[in-house]
Amino acid sequence: MAKHDLFHCEKCHSTFSKWSGKCDSCSAWNSITEITPLSLGPKSSSIGSKRGDNIKLSDLSSTNITTKRILSGVGELDRVLGGGLVPASAILVGGDPGIGKSTLLLQATARFSRLGLNVLYISGEESEDQIRMRARRLNLQDNPVKLAAETNLRNILTTLDNLRPDLAIIDSIQTMWSDNVDSSPGSVTQVRTASHELISFAKTRGTSIILVGHVTKEGQLAGPRVIEHMVDTVLYFEGERSHNFRILRAVKNRFGATDEIGVFEMTEKGLIEVTNPSAMFIEDRDDRTPGSSVFAGVEGTRTVLSEIQALVTPSSSGQARRTVVGLDSGRLATILAVLEAHCKVQFSNHDVYLNVAGGLKITEPAADLAIAAALLSSRQNIVLPSETVIFGEISLSGSLRSVNQASGRLREAEKMGFKKAIISKSKKKIESKNIKVNALGDLNAFIRNITP
Repeated sequence: MAKHDLFHCEKCHSTFSKWSGKCDSCSAWNSITEITPLSLGPKSSSIGSKRGDNIKLSDLSSTNITTKRILSGVGELDRVLGGGLVPASAILVGGDPGIGKSTLLLQATARFSRLGLNVLYISGEESEDQIRMRARRLNLQDNPVKLAAETNLRNILTTLDNLRPDLAIIDSIQTMWSDNVDSSPGSVTQVRTASHELISFAKTRGTSIILVGHVTKEGQLAGPRVIEHMVDTVLYFEGERSHNFRILRAVKNRFGATDEIGVFEMTEKGLIEVTNPSAMFIEDRDDRTPGSSVFAGVEGTRTVLSEIQALVTPSSSGQARRTVVGLDSGRLATILAVLEAHCKVQFSNHDVYLNVAGGLKITEPAADLAIAAALLSSRQNIVLPSETVIFGEISLSGSLRSVNQASGRLREAEKMGFKKAIISKSKKKIESKNIKVNALGDLNAFIRNITP
């Protein structure tokens, strides 16, 4: 039987039966390469005759000892990891250039090395002297971290196999290249091959691997998405360069909660943990200015209070502007449409600017009511009641839907000194000893409540 070759595009991963210079799916040139299939046995003569080895199977009742986590001593990092570093785990860390990824990981490796772990930091972007300069600036030069500047994957794997470190940092995965892959460093094939080899090494040798990844203009990790499926944990390091605060967010974690966050402050001496992020995000709030509301959000296992700011002004052009920072612009458009349709508050001829103070990004629908409160406060020049926290989801009909963990949100607000709460009505009875809770059923009732 004749051999059947398969080819695929490295850009869009479309599959073809024959090679061509241009991909018919994404129109990329010279991106189609041959797929070498694995053997399935003698009967599958079309793909070879070599048989593999039987794999060892076990059952759910196996009594293997659970591996203990390793605490780094950086509380915010340990929180995001789910309670510390899991041995033989693979972690992918992404973030904008210059946001502080290398600084965070250098500080973390220094902490791990103090615990007696054998730690190796391999950089494909900086020389060893440059890493040492950063270590001196952070006062980490006396920690027993081993350094290397290398991009050849074969040399890196040989070194890792000889040293067998407990933890290895690869900064960054886009700079690694394998000499048995015929493509340039940073290509989809190179990144996928390097990631697969390093992750396989971590699982078979018991070494934890942290891969640093670049991000695209859209804020997504660059390279094939399959890497995010291969690793155990995916962390994003977020923040605005104009702010000193940085957010480490877990978007995938096989060993802990997703959407957990760790908060840091960037200083001249490196990153400092922020143990009370609620106080940080609302400390400079002016509660006497219209257009400001306080939202009690849930990030992973913690409740964080944040300030939502809105500015609504008459539009000087034919098309009103919508500028959003830290929130979903589509969610803003939905809330504005609901306010116009059901509450008769016009925004179509007004420019709207919306911002989350401190550089935090909010994605949960529970922020709808706080967003609407800030918009109405600015639009009607009304100062919202002082020491009031707001949360609730807005439906397209203008009614307010209940949100999860309402009691935990109120406890955090109480701890921060808030006396009142405006929330969406819930079937469960929600009470707080020191906070006056006002549960409302629709937006019109909310407007009547905040209007003098």
